[in-house]
Amino acid sequence: MNQYLADKQGDFSNAIDFFKKEIATLRTGRANPAVLDGIQVEAYGVMNPLNTVANIAVSDARNILIAAWDKGILKNIEKAIVDAGLGLGVVNEGDKIRLTVPALTEENRKDLVKKLNEKMEKTRIILRQVREAIKSTIEKVYDDKEMSEDDKFRFIKELDEFSARKNEELKDVRDRKEKDIMEI
Repeated sequence: MNQYLADKQGDFSNAIDFFKKEIATLRTGRANPAVLDGIQVEAYGVMNPLNTVANIAVSDARNILIAAWDKGILKNIEKAIVDAGLGLGVVNEGDKIRLTVPALTEENRKDLVKKLNEKMEKTRIILRQVREAIKSTIEKVYDDKEMSEDDKFRFIKELDEFSARKNEELKDVRDRKEKDIMEI
């Protein structure tokens, strides 16, 4: 692997990792605590991530249980989840909150796949930008006569092959998530 690609290889991986984190919040028909990752709860006058003020556990395929460390903020947790508009059934049981994941309709599933595809396209754009940055660096070094023409074409070919592999990896991640979403 050439040094120009090696220097920016982490950017490709970061983009795909970010995509994985983004799509984890898309709900499937099963309970997944990752859908709660972006929720902020007011506790003690400060906004906190939900997972820092409560224990989150999946009790079965359709239920998530949230047990607050301090029972006094249970109402705030309930409010934050309702305000997030996740489409989950929220039941305050006094000492914990039970979230029920409703079954997805065909229309919901198609909307989620559409969102998934939008997120994938944004990630593809990032991958393309990283590729273009590396390619322009290679071309600049060639223009400055610090590299032979053979090396330039070899490095660009290597970059294109690496980009194609990363795009294929991204597509595989998307396909697995789409299968999860469409599964009944």
